[in-house]
Amino acid sequence: MKYLKLTCIIIFIFFFLSSCIPGGGSYNPAEPAGFFSGIWHGWIAPFSLILSIFNKSISIYEINNTGWWYDFGFYISIISGFGGIQLARKKRNS
Repeated sequence: MKYLKLTCIIIFIFFFLSSCIPGGGSYNPAEPAGFFSGIWHGWIAPFSLILSIFNKSISIYEINNTGWWYDFGFYISIISGFGGIQLARKKRNS
């Protein structure tokens, strides 16, 4: 029963994350991805990378974006995500 719950949770998370993957066609030049989309796409970049291996329409970075604001959100989330991992490791070792 424990493994069934864990499997269901993993499947739910996979479908939830894959519904918001960059390059999925939800953005266009008339409605580009903005700052908050950049943050989200940065957070799910590792999942996007893995899924892009199997599906060529999925990318890590949304092409239809607002420019600087999207880039800022994307890079802030990438840096904070990997920086947070490093801070957590330092705290454990101390």
